Amino acid sequence: MSFLLSRCRASAALIIRALAVGFVLFPAAGLPAAADDMISVRVDQARLVKFPEKIATIVIGNPLIADVTLQPGGMVVVTGKGYGATNVIALDRSGAVLMDRVVQVEGPADKVVTVYRGMARESYSCTPECARRVTLGDAETYFKSAMDQAGAIGGQAASSGSATGTTGRVN
Repeated sequence: MSFLLSRCRASAALIIRALAVGFVLFPAAGLPAAADDMISVRVDQARLVKFPEKIATIVIGNPLIADVTLQPGGMVVVTGKGYGATNVIALDRSGAVLMDRVVQVEGPADKVVTVYRGMARESYSCTPECARRVTLGDAETYFKSAMDQAGAIGGQAASSGSATGTTGRVN
């Protein structure tokens, strides 16, 4: 009977060890992705990220939050378009998932001053002097006015570049 008792105790100890290992490892499977798996980018900015090289298809969860463009060699340009989080999935030609990462788009890092005129919002970048800045959520009239001014400046720069013979190439 002592042989049977010691065998039961050994089996029980083995089961307890297996359960302990299971409890330690099981929660890790349900945890969110590690910080290394998150791609962080600011709104209206881009970031270069290295993805696996054999990507055939990229799927972005919410294209209103971020945009992703594949470049040769597995380089990807991630552009923040709106505040929030989404995900990006990379697939190979057979449809196998090579990667699934979270993209977190955050607000601007520079000094932004927000002015409210009733319900209308205007944003100014104040580094070191305040100037108009188009920010997601600004009032439509302010947004359109600032975009028209930026377009006019861009048009003038393009026309003066062609007038002087420069084509925008870097030698």
